[in-house]
Amino acid sequence: MGAGDLGEPASYATAGVDLDAADLVVDRIKGIVASTARREVIGGAGGFAGLFSLDTERYPHPVLVASTDGVGTKLLVAQAADRYDTVGIDLVAMCVDDLVCVGAEPLFLLDYLAVGRLDPDRVAALVGGVAEGCRRAGCALLGGETAEHPGAMGKEDFDLAGCAVGVLERGTEIGAHRVGEGDVLIGLLSPGLRSNGYSLARHALLERAGRSLEAPAWPGAPRSLADELLVPSVIYAPAVRAALAVGGVHAAAHITGGGIPGNLARILPEGRGAVVERDRWDVPRIFSEVARAGEIAEAEMARVFNLGIGLILAVERREADGVAAALAAAGAPGAVIGEVVAGAGVRLA
Repeated sequence: MGAGDLGEPASYATAGVDLDAADLVVDRIKGIVASTARREVIGGAGGFAGLFSLDTERYPHPVLVASTDGVGTKLLVAQAADRYDTVGIDLVAMCVDDLVCVGAEPLFLLDYLAVGRLDPDRVAALVGGVAEGCRRAGCALLGGETAEHPGAMGKEDFDLAGCAVGVLERGTEIGAHRVGEGDVLIGLLSPGLRSNGYSLARHALLERAGRSLEAPAWPGAPRSLADELLVPSVIYAPAVRAALAVGGVHAAAHITGGGIPGNLARILPEGRGAVVERDRWDVPRIFSEVARAGEIAEAEMARVFNLGIGLILAVERREADGVAAALAAAGAPGAVIGEVVAGAGVRLA
C-alpha cells in the first residue's frame, strides 16, 4: 500500500465537509428567512443573491447606508453555555443600531456563519436568533452564507457576522454637523453588556474569579451568570426612528467598544464637548460584578463597557420631552443624562 493509498476514495465528507448536512440546513432555514420578509423583498431564500426593490416613492432621493459587524467573544459564552438562540439578536443590534446613528431606516441584513462542523440544530438556532433580531428591527433577512471550515476551526467553533443596509432621504442625515451647545443628551437604557467588552468580562468573571456560568450571577440573583451574560442586546433602531419623527434629534451615538467617552465624542463637532452625569441612571449590577471580580479601575470600566447606556441621542432642548415620550412608547426608555457644552471631549461627572 502506497503512502497515499488510504483504502477508500477521498470525498468532501472524508475531508470534513458534510454536504448532506448543508442541504438540510438550507431546507430548515428557508422558513426562518421567509418570516422576516418585507414587501420589497423579491423571491425567497436559496438563490445566489437576494433581491430588494427600493421604494423610491418614500425615498425620492435615496442614500443607501451600510454597516457590518459581528458578535465578538460573547459567542464563547454561548458556546460554553450551549445556548445559541439569542446571539443572532446581538448581531442584528450591532449592525442596525449603527445604521440608525445617521438616521437610516434598516432595510435588510445578510448574515455569515462559519463553523468547524455543521450541526443543523445549532445553525437553525443561530439563524433563528438572527431572524428574531430582524423582526424586532423591522428589516428583512435577505440572505446569507453558512460555511463549514474543518481544519481552520475546531469542530465546535463558530463565528457569526453580518452586513446591514438601510436608506434615508438625502439631506435628512443626522450627525455631528447638527449638534449644538445646549443640546440635551438622552441615554437609552441597556439591561446588560450588549455585545461589547466580553473579553474583559470573561477574563474577570470566569478566569480570574473562577465563577461558574450555572451559578447565580451574584448572591441572591434571580438568574444564572450565563443568563445574565447572554441577555440579548436591545435593538434601538425602531425607537430612534420614532424619535426622529418627533423632530429635534440632532445625532445618535451607539455605545459599543470605547464606552460612553469614546463613542459620544464621535458626534461632537469641533469646539463642543459633553458632560455626562453618572447619577442620572442606575448602572446594572453586572458591571459592578465584573469590576469587582477583575479589580478593574473605574476609568477602564468606562472605556470598555456601556455601563447601562446602549445609545445616546443629542436632542434640541425644547424637543427633549417629546423625544423621551416617543422612545418610551416604542419600548426603549431613556433618561436625560447630560448636555452638550462648549469646549472639547467627554467628561463623566
